[in-house]
Amino acid sequence: MDLRKLKKLIDLVEESGIAELEVTEGEEKVRITRVTQNNQMFAQAMQYHQLPPAAPAAAPLAAPAPAAVVEVAPANNAAAVKSPMVGTFYRSASPGSKPFIEVGQQVSVGDTLCIIEAMKLMNEIEADRAGVVKAIVAEDGQPVEYGEPLFIIE
Repeated sequence: MDLRKLKKLIDLVEESGIAELEVTEGEEKVRITRVTQNNQMFAQAMQYHQLPPAAPAAAPLAAPAPAAVVEVAPANNAAAVKSPMVGTFYRSASPGSKPFIEVGQQVSVGDTLCIIEAMKLMNEIEADRAGVVKAIVAEDGQPVEYGEPLFIIE
C-alpha cells in the first residue's frame, strides 16, 4: 500500500469522525484510530505491517480486568523506571495470571517488572535498580510511549 493511499485513509478518518478504520489489502493491513483529548480530534495510532502468509486467525483476547493501580506523578524522576520503547504495557505474562510485581514489593536488579508488547514481540522489562516499588504509574493493557514512567522504585 503506497503512502498516497495511507494519506487518503487518514484524511477519510479525520473528515468522517469515525473512531477506527481497518483495511486489509492482500497481505498488508492498516489500522487508523482516532481519540479525543482536550476536545481535539487527532489520529492517535497508525499500525502498518505485513501479515505472515497463511497465518491462522487468532482468537481475540478477552480484556483483562482492571487492576488496582496507584497512579502517581513521579516527584523524583531518578526513581522512575521509564519505558524503553513504544508499545502496550502488561503487568503479567498472560491475562488472568499474577502480576510480576505489586506496590510495596522489594525488587532486585534484573527482576522482571512488566512486559511491553511492540510489533507482536513481548519484551520483558527488568529492574535497573534495587528497591521498593512505591507506585505503578502505567495502566495494564494501555499504550505507553518511549520514556514514559512505568514504575516508581525507591
